[in-house]
Amino acid sequence: MRALTLALALLAGPAAAVQPDEMLPDPALEARAREISAGLRCLVCRNESIDESNADLARDLRLLVRERLLAGDSDAEVVAFVVERYGEYVLLKPSATGANLLLWIAGPAMLAAALLAAALYVRRRRAAPEPEAAPLSEAEKARLEELLRG
Repeated sequence: MRALTLALALLAGPAAAVQPDEMLPDPALEARAREISAGLRCLVCRNESIDESNADLARDLRLLVRERLLAGDSDAEVVAFVVERYGEYVLLKPSATGANLLLWIAGPAMLAAALLAAALYVRRRRAAPEPEAAPLSEAEKARLEELLRG
């Protein structure tokens, strides 16, 4: 009984946002719609797919995906249509081309530059001679003796 309850809870989690009236009667088309909508970002929730989001805009996007599939579009055509309408931000995994390539490369490049700068700093610190302390003047020696005697 526990295993059945756990299995049902796991299956119900991701599908919670999709309403029964949104589902397509054709299981193959519905599976394609789910796969496409899992890769599209909810513009309200930001880091959830439209398949997981309960926002009204996510519902509209889910319906749009299903309309395009019913119209005969391929998966790539549906995604291209949504991207054309809402921009590449709607993709949960944006492509690594064009301006996005700069964003994909910027993080690792900045990390490499920071590591190089740190290595150079440490090398210079080790190579630099330590400055010698200047000898104490007679007045400083007298003051130190006074302090040490207490």
